[in-house]
Amino acid sequence: MGTLKKNIFIGFLGSLVATIVGAFLYLEHISRVDFYETIDLIHEGKLYGKVLSIAAIPNLFIFFIFLKKQQDSKAKGVLLGTILIALTTLFLQFL
Repeated sequence: MGTLKKNIFIGFLGSLVATIVGAFLYLEHISRVDFYETIDLIHEGKLYGKVLSIAAIPNLFIFFIFLKKQQDSKAKGVLLGTILIALTTLFLQFL
């Protein structure tokens, strides 16, 4: 049972890391202005939820990689992380 929880936790952490990497890639490479100016624009426009939802896209790739490798418990962890990010996005939309 310890291995199952460990694998779910690994998938959950993978989901969070993928979201952080997705946010960084969006802010650094896709945005037309520099990193700190983009952060200021997000703060001024209260666009946290929208950026977070875009940043969560890499979770799809990690989820399908774990499914392809038949590592279902890690895929469950990614799914839990994605649900947490979706709930956070929902909360931030109504702030």
